Amino acid sequence: MDGLPGSALVVGLARSGEAAALALARRGVRVVGADRRPDLDVGRLAEAGVEVRLGTEDEELVDAIELVIKSPGVPGEAPPVRRARERGVPVWSELELGYRLLPEVEFVAVTGTNGKTTTSELLGVILDAPVAGNVGRALCDLDGVVSNGRVVCEVSSFQLEDIHEFHPRAAVLLNLEADHLDRHRTFDAYRDAKLRIFENQVGADSAVVPRGFGPIPGSARRLEFSSGDDLPAEPRIPGAHNRENAAAARAVARALGVPDDEIARGLRTFPGVPHRLELVRETAGVRFVNDSKATNVAAALRGLAAYPEPLHLILGGSLKGESFAPLARAVRVRGGVRSIHLVGEASGEIAAALDSEGVEYARARTLDNAVSTTAALAKPGDIVLLSPACASYDQFANFEERGDEFRRLVEAL
Repeated sequence: MDGLPGSALVVGLARSGEAAALALARRGVRVVGADRRPDLDVGRLAEAGVEVRLGTEDEELVDAIELVIKSPGVPGEAPPVRRARERGVPVWSELELGYRLLPEVEFVAVTGTNGKTTTSELLGVILDAPVAGNVGRALCDLDGVVSNGRVVCEVSSFQLEDIHEFHPRAAVLLNLEADHLDRHRTFDAYRDAKLRIFENQVGADSAVVPRGFGPIPGSARRLEFSSGDDLPAEPRIPGAHNRENAAAARAVARALGVPDDEIARGLRTFPGVPHRLELVRETAGVRFVNDSKATNVAAALRGLAAYPEPLHLILGGSLKGESFAPLARAVRVRGGVRSIHLVGEASGEIAAALDSEGVEYARARTLDNAVSTTAALAKPGDIVLLSPACASYDQFANFEERGDEFRRLVEAL
């Protein structure tokens, strides 16, 4: 890529921030990396010549810097980001940087409140393309690895906040429901960030949206999908929501000229991804399902609807600012939920919502207690479902760690 600045500040040095800093350093840019965490392992960055500042995100770091790369976990009001905007210094997401580092690549982008990873990975199988972005590896990790062809990119609202030229050949919005209100503050702000995925598309591109969805920016050819669409094969993974994900993937693949027999092969063989309705184990006729990625109410509702069998639910975690009333109502209406076990800091709010619907529950406090209790209660034919409806940051580093712990506890039964 031509036109890179001589200096850049990368704010936030987790997975995507580290990848951005290393990619810039490889190309001869003077890079300063900053992170509020004082004990971060920065060995790779130091070896690459990145000037690392830990335990600080001071606004003075922007002085004499030509570009700021903001990691997804860094809010827009962080001092160096705010100062950069005031001084007219460009602020890019790692997504924007990765896009510019890969000018010969055709991008397929996937966003939505739920289903992003499953759909992205399914498209990766159908298109035989690498998957990056908000899942697995950062987009900048493909710099020097991929030079052309297609890349499927899962993109979050946090990444889309700071795009400028990011232009996918095909872009899909799977769904749009309240989430991340602790960061975006309002649903309108969250929606506007999500819809930026389409804003740079032109007439030769494809914009894939749920059937009946409202106006979107950009001028791409609009394609619609729904869970009731005819498919060349039924998806291997369970749930009506996964049929909807499959319909979206089919619409994208067809727009890119992939024949139905190749799409069918992908639908039949794709096994799903960890922490999304993942069957961990069946023992004594009881199935234990890890849906740790259900970090909001809408995702938990999909998990609840995926199985007709009697359920034992494990709910709770850290709060994200949304109401649990729809989940409590759905539990009451569905019936067949034999027990509910609440864990983490959200227990009180979830309990209040369940109380209002007259639904009984137990406070397990920890995942360990919840697993041991449900294992004792469950009968042959039942399902124990971890579908928390919450983020994981009260007791775990991320939803993957929470799901891994659930898997460990179940396998140890």
